[in-house]
Amino acid sequence: MHLVIINGPNLNLLGKREPGIYGSSSFESFLDQLKTKYPQIRFDYFQSNIEGELVDALQQYGFEAAGIILNPAAYTHTSVAIGDAIAAINTPVVEVHISNVHAREEFRKISHVSAKAAGSIIGLGLKGYELAVNYFLDQKK
Repeated sequence: MHLVIINGPNLNLLGKREPGIYGSSSFESFLDQLKTKYPQIRFDYFQSNIEGELVDALQQYGFEAAGIILNPAAYTHTSVAIGDAIAAINTPVVEVHISNVHAREEFRKISHVSAKAAGSIIGLGLKGYELAVNYFLDQKK
């Protein structure tokens, strides 16, 4: 099975950025753990701080991967283009957010992604990515 994880802006700073909200582990370290735990899955990983590059990645993988795990970060609340890209592809997308966006600032309660995604996992830290992996594994059965 081929799964792609796409992370949006500032997630390259995990482990350094606001550890009280996002934890102290880098995403690369966490991804190594996922690869060890799920050796039967081929993971591709893409991170960008640039909206158009995230759209390009969704389009690139959106017709070949079995699933996409997407954390669009702050673009969740502003990017119609990312929502449109999800709607345009065949590959199902699970939206993941490390923090509970509904318990944060009011503007974070708006999402241009959630309605286009197969589902959303919000506020469970990095564990949300693993839950998304398990969702895709269950769908394969």
